[in-house]
Amino acid sequence: MTLTLPSVCPLDCPDTCSLSVTVEDGRVAQVRGSAANPFTAGVICNKVARYYPDFVHGPRRLTHPLRRTGPRGSGAYEPISWEGALDLIHEGFSRAIATAGPQSVLPLNYAGPHGELAGGSMDRRFFYRMGATMLDRGPLCGGVRGTAYTSLFGSAPGMPPEQAELADLVLVWGNNVTVSNLHLMRVLKRVRAAGGRVVVIDPRRIKLAEQCDLHLQLHPGSDVVLALALAAELERRGALDHGFIGKWVLGADRYLEAARTHDVDAVVRHCGLTPVEFHMLADWIAGARTMATSLGNGIERGRSGGAGLRAAMALNALTGQHGRPGAGVIAKPGLAFPRTTARLQGDHLKQPGTRVFNIVDVAAHLLDDRLDPPIRALMIYNHNPVATHPDQSNMIRALNRPDLFIVGADVTMTDSMAYCDVILPAASHFEFDDIYGAYGQTWLQRAEPVIAPVGESLPNTEIFRRLAARFGYDEPEFRDNDAALMDQAIDGTDPRLGGHAPSQMPTDRALDMARPSDAPLVMCDTVMPATPSGRIELYSQDLEDRFGCGLPRHDPVAPDLPFTLITPSSSKRTNATFGGHSDSLDPETVEMHPQDAARLGLSDGDPVVLRNGRGAVALRLKITDATRPGVLYSPKGTWLESSSTGQTVNALIPSDIRTDIERGACYNETFVEVDRA
Repeated sequence: MTLTLPSVCPLDCPDTCSLSVTVEDGRVAQVRGSAANPFTAGVICNKVARYYPDFVHGPRRLTHPLRRTGPRGSGAYEPISWEGALDLIHEGFSRAIATAGPQSVLPLNYAGPHGELAGGSMDRRFFYRMGATMLDRGPLCGGVRGTAYTSLFGSAPGMPPEQAELADLVLVWGNNVTVSNLHLMRVLKRVRAAGGRVVVIDPRRIKLAEQCDLHLQLHPGSDVVLALALAAELERRGALDHGFIGKWVLGADRYLEAARTHDVDAVVRHCGLTPVEFHMLADWIAGARTMATSLGNGIERGRSGGAGLRAAMALNALTGQHGRPGAGVIAKPGLAFPRTTARLQGDHLKQPGTRVFNIVDVAAHLLDDRLDPPIRALMIYNHNPVATHPDQSNMIRALNRPDLFIVGADVTMTDSMAYCDVILPAASHFEFDDIYGAYGQTWLQRAEPVIAPVGESLPNTEIFRRLAARFGYDEPEFRDNDAALMDQAIDGTDPRLGGHAPSQMPTDRALDMARPSDAPLVMCDTVMPATPSGRIELYSQDLEDRFGCGLPRHDPVAPDLPFTLITPSSSKRTNATFGGHSDSLDPETVEMHPQDAARLGLSDGDPVVLRNGRGAVALRLKITDATRPGVLYSPKGTWLESSSTGQTVNALIPSDIRTDIERGACYNETFVEVDRA
């Protein structure tokens, strides 16, 4: 029997596409886009269309609970029953708690699925009730960008991407649209068709850069220099909107004082741009009637990442590019969703005084013999830390600790699952109910299962209900079913839901959260900055108090090897998801400028090894002038099997260099040398 059913893609991507799934004899046979979400409008990326059936039904799919029978990392496991698995977990966690207290248990999860239930609901309740060590997940990815945004605007949502169609100038800054934000392309094409301009600011000549009006190929990590110099230049030209600044902006005087120390010479020196390029962009900003700025996560991956993001966002405020549709910053539109996260995750169960670890520090904490209390038990779920964390070798050493009890839960057998003592089979999102917000658009969606759970797999919510029951947690919070959880995830009284309870929302159409009233969502008009001052804050007292970064500043890292390695998103993987597909298991490419290849005597297609003091990775060379001399590009998310050295590019990435705010991971501060393999 063949059915076509609606669904939603929950992967870690800003677009959160609506899907149309063809099911044949109870198996996912084909995945296409649907029109249920007007923003994604029937278009999906190739990786989702090509790889989901294998992800759900392929040879790596986990279908039964497993117990490790061989050395960690060997892949030697035997099936056990769910009762047996829960007993082993109870025994391992209880042993840790008896030895060193509940904070000796750590959940290690990030953002595998972005459904409200699968991403964080019953699991948080379970670990909060236990009193386990808590985790600050944002510093791994997205947290720096989020804090940069809220430092200016608070929790007020940014501009929905569709509104950029009304702009006559769009800056696409650190956002590889065709790979990581596909549906913005439609908006940008309409801008240009209407006579508007699109500017790409990116160290690499991404696909969009070949179709834009200006590409500024700046040096990685120098964004803050460009943005501050633009602010100073626009002030010199009299192009700032002092009326808007007086009404809506706080800290402009202090900000501009800092900006005036940057000029076109600094841009040439630090960014590697020409004066002509700099002045052309300044001309266009000064002359724009309506300017939108789209910011991706690329900027945050360097030490000055928070500063670069804040300075780029500040340009709209200084030029009065808010307060009307099409003028604004396309960032954090997902704040428009009426989420009730504290209720969903059971924040009332948090135990006062419980410590919180930065997720980037997890490997170091696991290896720290002085840590009090030490971590004795770990649960990895919604995450593949071996493939995604900096300093991969250190993470593997940490997971190999013989006195550490490790539980895993995943849809497929990943590199990280291979280090677990007990593995629980998690259901894919095609197998359970969930409700979906987004972080890059404003359409709320719900999906029902399109197939039955594969094998003995279970949704995350049921896995943690069973764990709670096995640990004797009998509070009502642990008996809520998935419909109740959906109703606790979203404020059902919000008029934008049209009277639907969240658990009863239609699955054949999405609901728009971008209209807080009858008017569209517009910063400084229908939605106000949610900062302490009620204005856009260019000087942040909070960031000054916490990080000494009240104002953006450039803090470059001095390279110790000849090449800077950038590891952007892949067209074949979403972070590490789909990394186990055969299409991702050959050596990944690394892009190098022709000048560098000629100097090293390398040819296109050569096998090469990138190395530094942390590791060595085997890759395949691609020679292209899409990258700058001295800068290499290799997509992230590969699995260990793809490299003959048994390491991926994450082995080269430092974990001790951190961003200026939030102590985030600095993936782009990676320096390497290159040898022929």
